[in-house]
Amino acid sequence: MGFSIDSLAGGGRRGRRYGGTTMSEMNVVPLVDVVLVLLIIFMLTAQAMQFGLEIEVPKVKTERASAQDLNVVNITKTGELYFNDKPVNINELVGAVKANKKAKEAIVFVRADKATPYDPIAKVVAELTDGKIGVRLVTQTDDSKSRR
Repeated sequence: MGFSIDSLAGGGRRGRRYGGTTMSEMNVVPLVDVVLVLLIIFMLTAQAMQFGLEIEVPKVKTERASAQDLNVVNITKTGELYFNDKPVNINELVGAVKANKKAKEAIVFVRADKATPYDPIAKVVAELTDGKIGVRLVTQTDDSKSRR
């Protein structure tokens, strides 16, 4: 808020035109006080948050599925099928998956070479789906975009 010193004395226009000054300074002292108080509060609470409560959580043995525990169908470039590294006919694939006692779930991971035609992959997926077996396609991430 600005006001003129001469305008209070009854100078009118003359005070503004000839040497009258306006006070347009902002008082920042209350703002600095609030900022310093907030800084002190955050410094104190940050230390208290680092210590926290000391709780010992129970330790459990994590179980990770290994390659031997998974159902994996490999398809070569020529369209040959391998179930867990053993050659298999597509007509016997569902029976081989259901007979595998090592695998805990009825899910099959399908790995195919990128040069494999789509027809053998589609046949394997259709055969496994008809046998009520879950299908997961194995891919590899492309990290070349993140390196740029």
